[in-house]
Amino acid sequence: MKDLENLWEKVRLLEYHQKLLVKLTKNPELEFLRLIIENGLSEQEVEDILTLCDKLNKKYADQKADGYLYFHPLLEEFTDALPTNLDTQSVIKACITQGLYMPLFQEFSKYL
Repeated sequence: MKDLENLWEKVRLLEYHQKLLVKLTKNPELEFLRLIIENGLSEQEVEDILTLCDKLNKKYADQKADGYLYFHPLLEEFTDALPTNLDTQSVIKACITQGLYMPLFQEFSKYL
């Protein structure tokens, strides 16, 4: 029974990656999608990352509005929450290339 469950999980992952591949073939600049596929991330892991980015993007905007100049703690929070198989620098570069959360990731890139 557990083998069948694992098989279905792999099929769902392949279906998810197939959808991403179709998008990637239409637009090769979607570097974040490429990173997802290359690292075998599940849809749930990607949703978690995007939820984290939404949260940090809001924190960044709030802190910037309050006059903060130092955002390294946000970068640390981001790094700590990423799946262990992802490199922070690669994610930041991929998101910038794809145009995701630009102000946040441009700020993070200053600390790399």
